[in-house]
Amino acid sequence: MDIKIGDKVRFLNATGGGIVRSFKGKDVVMVEDADGFEIPTYIHECVVVGEAPQVHSENQPKTTPKEMEKKVMAQREITREEERKAEENPEGEQLNIYLAYLPTDEKAIQTCGYEAYFVNDSNYHLFFNYMNRENNSWTSRYHGEIQPNTKIFLEEFTKADLNQLERICVQLIAFKKDKPYSLKNAISVELRLDTVKFYKLHCFLENDYFDEGALLCPIIRGDVPEREMLVSAADIQQAMQQKVRADKRPSAPAPSLIKKKEANSSIIEIDLHIHELLDDTTGMTNTDMLNYQLDKFREIMDQYATRKGQKIVFIHGKGDGVLRKAIERELRTHYKQHDYQDASFREYGFGATMVTIR
Repeated sequence: MDIKIGDKVRFLNATGGGIVRSFKGKDVVMVEDADGFEIPTYIHECVVVGEAPQVHSENQPKTTPKEMEKKVMAQREITREEERKAEENPEGEQLNIYLAYLPTDEKAIQTCGYEAYFVNDSNYHLFFNYMNRENNSWTSRYHGEIQPNTKIFLEEFTKADLNQLERICVQLIAFKKDKPYSLKNAISVELRLDTVKFYKLHCFLENDYFDEGALLCPIIRGDVPEREMLVSAADIQQAMQQKVRADKRPSAPAPSLIKKKEANSSIIEIDLHIHELLDDTTGMTNTDMLNYQLDKFREIMDQYATRKGQKIVFIHGKGDGVLRKAIERELRTHYKQHDYQDASFREYGFGATMVTIR
């Protein structure tokens, strides 16, 4: 965010605002409030709302000893705030990163604009780039650094801009300054926003980060990206090696994956247990196997996408629930037009999900 002397700003984490009069270091600006006092404020806690008229130096209020004392106290508050943010907590060792969207006027949800924020709920500094996709290319909407355990304002936009935000991506690198830390991989996460939710007030929920209701879009939760867009070179090499090994094995006929529940039943059963999909899993990690299972799930969903009313039972087993949760997340995000529920407990226990194609 570019702020220059003379800009009119408002504060994100406090009421009020004023006019930027000078810079104090790289991260702090001196903001003159309505009473003529200059308050030191972090740049990332200011939002530009306009340009103030130029004021001649002879007309500017003179600083009194009491005003100077107030400045010093405010500077101490900034120092204490910086120290507080530097304090680490055990939960913050895992990355929990969100995009947050808030309406500018909750009482006019059908016509108002929105504010976008980046939330860093972790002990790490982040370099990040926030983008949207249009016509098979990406446009950076905001890029910069965010401090640990804080949030920053990204932009304000109108309903006319929502179409641009259907496909968004966040790339980030996590690190700590002047202290040892656990290495986090560089991450690139692509998401599809449900823009219909921006018209529904009940979608802006109570949360831990804002006093107002917000639409939170997780980027990373518990160090796990919502959906990685990029694959590392090592993963590609490993996948190619596995493909070579797979090509040497006689391939099982694809129709064996699909089973009718009964001879005259319209319900299709898909067993996603890895031993039903592959004869040999040598060299595959748990992540490799999960990705293979999810690829099969997507293949079946795409195959029957136009067969309205078709019921498909995906057998995933109980286990520790990783595959089940991954399937439900796929259904919520990429196949949300279809209905799903737990399959018959009598027949499958807790180990299957039934999807109805809509």
